[in-house]
Amino acid sequence: MGSMDFTSLNIWQEAKTLAVMIYRITDADPISRDFSFRDQIRRSAISIASNIAEGNDRETDKEFVRFLYVAKGSSAELLAQIEIGKEIGYFKEDYEELKNSCRKINNMIGALIKKIKTRIV
Repeated sequence: MGSMDFTSLNIWQEAKTLAVMIYRITDADPISRDFSFRDQIRRSAISIASNIAEGNDRETDKEFVRFLYVAKGSSAELLAQIEIGKEIGYFKEDYEELKNSCRKINNMIGALIKKIKTRIV
């Protein structure tokens, strides 16, 4: 792929925005003191944007799709952590926005995978 700067991709911008939001929210108590949860949810959020960027800079559409699948998996992982975080009282005000953003990104990734796969076949 690699023909487009990943920072100009809407899907990457959405993923970056979500990662920044996760970082800001997890800077506050009580999440900031739950080091294991905080670090895991941050890694998941960063992984989405990072894998989109890395896949975009690969040489082939097939490689890009492979990295998009990893990003999609990280998005599902993040959604699971958001759900758990809500249940343990961490995401009171931010839950809906986080959940909706994560689902939107997951859908965008799925749509991009389908679009690219039509070029591969």
